[in-house]
Amino acid sequence: MYRVIGTNTYLDEISKWTKTDYEAAEKIPAKISANPFSGDSVGYKFFREQRVREKRVYYLIYDDLKLILLIATSSKKDQQSKINYIKHHLKDFRELADKIIKQGF
Repeated sequence: MYRVIGTNTYLDEISKWTKTDYEAAEKIPAKISANPFSGDSVGYKFFREQRVREKRVYYLIYDDLKLILLIATSSKKDQQSKINYIKHHLKDFRELADKIIKQGF
């Protein structure tokens, strides 16, 4: 089992979703904790997405840390810009994952 942690960006974005979509998003951590690779690949094996109706939830899998970071969400309209942002900041997200593990969250 993997630990699943949502970034502040992710948590802020889903808090603005409708109640129905928010409740669906709340089920994602349990699902991907047991099977991290269940989502669709986004260019890398460790970068995945899960869909919640017309929205997408992006996450990064750190096998060596047994950690999954829920990074951000998007609509179809801004999907590519979010993907590009995450890909451009992979090093920063790795540093965040290492920090989370060291702090024992």
